[in-house]
Amino acid sequence: MTAPSIRNVSEREARQVAEAAREQDWHKPSFAKELFLGRFRLDLIHPHPTPAVDDVRRGEKFLATLREFCETEIDGARIEREGRIPDETVRGLKELGALGMKIDPKYGGLGLTQVYYNRALALVGSASPAIGALLSAHQSIGVPQPLKLFGTQEQKETFLPRLARTDISAFLLTEPDVGSDPARLATTAVPEGEDYLLDGVKLWTTNGVVADLLVVMARVPASDDKGGITAFVVEADAPGITVENRNAFMGLRGLENGVTRFHRVRVPAANRIGPEGAGLKIALTTLNTGRLSLPAMCAGTGKWCLKIAREWSGAREQWGRPIAKHEAVGGKISFIAATTFALEAVVDLASQMADENRNDIRIEAALAKLYGSEMGWRIADELVQIRGGRGFETADSLAARGERAVPTEQVLRDMRINRIFEGSTEIMHLLIAREAVDAHLSVAGDLIDPDKSLGDKGRAAARAGGFYARWLPKLVAGPGQLPRTYAEFGELAGHLRYVERTSRKLARSTFYAMSRWQGKMETKQGFLGRIVDIGAELFAMSAACVRAEHLRLTGDHGQEAHQLADAFCRQARIRVEELFHRLWSNTDALDRKVVSGVLGGRYTWLEEGVVDPSGDGPWIADATPGPSTEDNARRPFR
Repeated sequence: MTAPSIRNVSEREARQVAEAAREQDWHKPSFAKELFLGRFRLDLIHPHPTPAVDDVRRGEKFLATLREFCETEIDGARIEREGRIPDETVRGLKELGALGMKIDPKYGGLGLTQVYYNRALALVGSASPAIGALLSAHQSIGVPQPLKLFGTQEQKETFLPRLARTDISAFLLTEPDVGSDPARLATTAVPEGEDYLLDGVKLWTTNGVVADLLVVMARVPASDDKGGITAFVVEADAPGITVENRNAFMGLRGLENGVTRFHRVRVPAANRIGPEGAGLKIALTTLNTGRLSLPAMCAGTGKWCLKIAREWSGAREQWGRPIAKHEAVGGKISFIAATTFALEAVVDLASQMADENRNDIRIEAALAKLYGSEMGWRIADELVQIRGGRGFETADSLAARGERAVPTEQVLRDMRINRIFEGSTEIMHLLIAREAVDAHLSVAGDLIDPDKSLGDKGRAAARAGGFYARWLPKLVAGPGQLPRTYAEFGELAGHLRYVERTSRKLARSTFYAMSRWQGKMETKQGFLGRIVDIGAELFAMSAACVRAEHLRLTGDHGQEAHQLADAFCRQARIRVEELFHRLWSNTDALDRKVVSGVLGGRYTWLEEGVVDPSGDGPWIADATPGPSTEDNARRPFR
């Protein structure tokens, strides 16, 4: 039995598949969820949570060892030049235990907390972003995390010791015609006796070229209330698996990312993670904390950019002064410093909350990924501008003519993928917006659902009336309007009062939009994106203030932290006010008309006068199941 290379599904079916994979309930409090509802629950993040003493000791010990390895054994320039991570570097990482940073010690891992795991990724990612991606894909979304959350005891005992010390894992979901719309997933897993037979093609398999174990998402045919997208652990050298291509990219030159074909690959039923049909829910739950690794590396890049900006702008003189003393450059340096402080604050806060497991952080982690990738890219771009022509010049070229080999242009290229990895900015906007309006849909969703009966709509109207009668009055006034609220934060108190007031304004704006557009709200992606971006800024402001106050109380650069938090919050408030203005004053409607014209060919005359250097070939490669005709490009580390 084979499947077509492309599954044609309706928009409604696609939405139903995505909705079914969501975690439907909220069993724990969520600071970010409350923020979008206009309730500023400072008590959920302040005082700033702190790690246990033993966790700190174990984490700091490993960071010291890892730092020495990064400084002496990782040659980032070589990895960039050759486009591969040397085997001996990976052997060294295995000997350090870096493959098992998040794996429980009883399975041979280091058992680091999320906080120290993320700090380790920031550190190693600064030495080589490709190695950071290798370790993150292995542990954040690869086999260890879904097994930790959903695996059987037998699966953990079988696979985790291998993954902690020797085996590299990869996560395989995307297909040539399947990105963020999993309803189109075409790879199949057909039951046959005690096994499943996998057929299909997976694209952009990070670590897939070198992996020993794979997490594969495949569709089990529906039968007797079973079936659906399901997760499997698959041995990468199993008969029928071919890595057909090692992909090459703008950045992350050492990334081991490929195209993997499955042809009648036999997988034991014992290797299925969770029940049939639970694959997407497993993937999304894994990402709740797995997404934090990416903003952690973005924060690490911000630290490096700040260091280079400080050293270069102090040494480079123009018109009789260091360029840092010129306001045009100084403003960029202030942005880099303040935003790096905020990015680290967001990651550390969300990570510590994940370790404590008292709060639901699904929105916080998503906001951290969204905000970290967007602001990290801006930081890298500003550094290129500060460096001028040298920012555009490669490190090798700089060294060849006698200057310091600073890989500024490489960092910009490497950072660009973060706005796409693990959910593009556009998809993150929609994902977070869906969670942000969950409370509204849970009480009033049936009112705008065309498939619901009049009785269902009547009951929904009653529920909605009760909910909004209690909720709306609370959005009128709050502690953010009282001049002495949050006084313990000193000069930062005003920023927290602003967050409280603005969260209520955000909730009022969301309610007004839902009342205005009702069922069409989901099509207003520009509006929803701005709502989410406002929430992200408010979350970052909150994290920055709480972290600064924590550092003041612990005597660790408290005054400097307050100054950075103050600068960040003032910058963020300007961005927030602009976003609020653009909620209602924008070109969204006109943009839709222009897009219609572009797709309809009305502006093809504008494309004249150039040549297209693109090659021939289809826009999307054929992914018809069947045996591979390509040489196997799999290259496990030795």
